Amino acid sequence: MRREELTRLTGKVGGPNCDDDDCPNVYRSESGSFVVQGSVSDVFTPPAGEGLVEIPERVLREAFRALGW
Repeated sequence: MRREELTRLTGKVGGPNCDDDDCPNVYRSESGSFVVQGSVSDVFTPPAGEGLVEIPERVLREAFRALGW
């Protein structure tokens, strides 16, 4: 899957909390799954093939609003 195939739900580029693409974001794929961008977390070691990221609550709230939830 390529970034261009995702719908960006949060963090408008140039917005008050985001410069370029260097901030936490939530994206939705065509299949309805979510891709989350955030700071890498090492709170525990996930299973092989998985990763952990940490994002602020405000980013999830923004994603929920974008989805009408």
